[in-house]
Amino acid sequence: MNKLILFLPLISLSMFTFAYIGPGMSGGVIAAILGFIAAFLLALWSILYYPIKRMLNKRKDK
Repeated sequence: MNKLILFLPLISLSMFTFAYIGPGMSGGVIAAILGFIAAFLLALWSILYYPIKRMLNKRKDK
């Protein structure tokens, strides 16, 4: 109980934290976002490519 009484004010106090995020972090975030977008577009293209190719080949054969 005594530990809780001593620990509770420490938890309730909020202190400011100043942190430095270097330029490498923003580059990593940009690379991750571009990678996610590229993976999404590639997945969409791979799903849609085969049926479209089949349709065009059938039209070409006729």
